[in-house]
Amino acid sequence: MSESVFRELARALDRLPNGFPQTESEIELRLLQKIFSSEEAGLASKLGRQMEPVERIAERVGAPVRYLRPRLLKMVKRGMVLFEDRQGSPHFRLAPFVVGIYEAQVDAMDEELARLFEQYMAEGGAAGIMSPEPAIHRVIPAQAAVKEEWILPYDDVRLLLEKANTFTVQPCICRKERALVGNPCGFPLDVCLGFSSRVRAHREGDLTREQALALLDKCEEIGLVHSVSNIQEGLWYVCNCCGCCCAVLRYINEKGIESSVAQANYLAAIDPEECQGCGICSDRCQVQAIEERDGVFTVNENRCIGCGLCVTGCPHDAAKLHRKPEEQILHPPENFSVWEQQRLQNRGLKAI
Repeated sequence: MSESVFRELARALDRLPNGFPQTESEIELRLLQKIFSSEEAGLASKLGRQMEPVERIAERVGAPVRYLRPRLLKMVKRGMVLFEDRQGSPHFRLAPFVVGIYEAQVDAMDEELARLFEQYMAEGGAAGIMSPEPAIHRVIPAQAAVKEEWILPYDDVRLLLEKANTFTVQPCICRKERALVGNPCGFPLDVCLGFSSRVRAHREGDLTREQALALLDKCEEIGLVHSVSNIQEGLWYVCNCCGCCCAVLRYINEKGIESSVAQANYLAAIDPEECQGCGICSDRCQVQAIEERDGVFTVNENRCIGCGLCVTGCPHDAAKLHRKPEEQILHPPENFSVWEQQRLQNRGLKAI
């Protein structure tokens, strides 16, 4: 199998805002070979981050539309390519590796793919993808931990679910991958919640709105961190993350990449007069931000991501979540397009 086409695809993926850095061992080529056929890699490498009509792609590739259209649509189903229908005209662009291509492999994930991904992230993939700002994901505070009157609009994920019409759930690829390399997690697998305002016929596996809200509550109860795309508008999924498996938190813990996830605009605090030293808050914290001093637990503000799990788990009402002062509030980019522009600029790439 020729590596040149996969090398071209790797370069194309790294030109996207999310990034896909080259490693010294070029393990990323083996990773792509596991996911893409040579034909798929060749076609994907000709795409960029701009949505284009299939006719323009066909002209550039030198292939007829009737040949390209079904192949691109097949790649859309496998998460390799993104799709938009613009007034009956199909438009396509290259999907980023994370979040995008990799997450779409949840059903295809096996031990070989899991170990290739682990090696790639360990050899520089994690730093290259997770370090640049704006972060790919941001933390949403536990809804039970924030006061309704001061929750920021883009943090009110319950309201988003209440306005949505379709709901789905799929396995967490991070926990599935970690289990395959011998590091199983005690948290449940089926917690990745998708939602849409689109009205469509019910499909097998769909959730009701009530079931989706109940899943959100259950994840808070058992101690999982809500995270979403680091944008204000256009959210369509909620991940429920743990610090041992889920990449955005795991690489904070393992590699010290604090920019791996955008912190919520909230900060936890524990009242030393009310703290009974039970340690539940420390057990629930997914980023090791709770420290014990002389039998009393305190919050390391430099590590706290504002998830509020210490608050929802404290049986003595000693932990509280506070909104940060206005001058410390960092608003996420308005939408995905703005996020991409900012990310390209911060990576030193040309923004269009």
